[in-house]
Amino acid sequence: MPLHLLKLAVGVDSIDHLHNVRAALRSERGGSWVYTRNHPRRTHEVLAGGSIYWIIRGHIRVRQRITGFRAERAENGRGYCLIEVDERLVPTVARAWRPFQGWRYLPAGDAPPDRPAVRALAADGMLAELEWLGLI
Repeated sequence: MPLHLLKLAVGVDSIDHLHNVRAALRSERGGSWVYTRNHPRRTHEVLAGGSIYWIIRGHIRVRQRITGFRAERAENGRGYCLIEVDERLVPTVARAWRPFQGWRYLPAGDAPPDRPAVRALAADGMLAELEWLGLI
């Protein structure tokens, strides 16, 4: 079973907002990655099919498949990690999660399932509100 990562989408209000932010960063950088100071030690488990699950306004809402890790150094010599991710955002069933700093490991058994395509198409109005509240 793959191991996943959790990360807060700070300042992001919705999946669409995250999509726009990620698209802008991708066009600016020429690639799709997430910057973090600490390099995960369990990279082999994460690369075995893991994703980064984004927490938006207190709920896990979407994921991106992780495709690689790169260790880099800033001009001041401090190391950091680039988590390479697939461009595609996959909506998940909403799950409440408490805030934290940085990233956390998420075992496969604790990861929320992907949201069915029917709900993704009808995610407006009352259905979206019920999902936001975690009732469906």
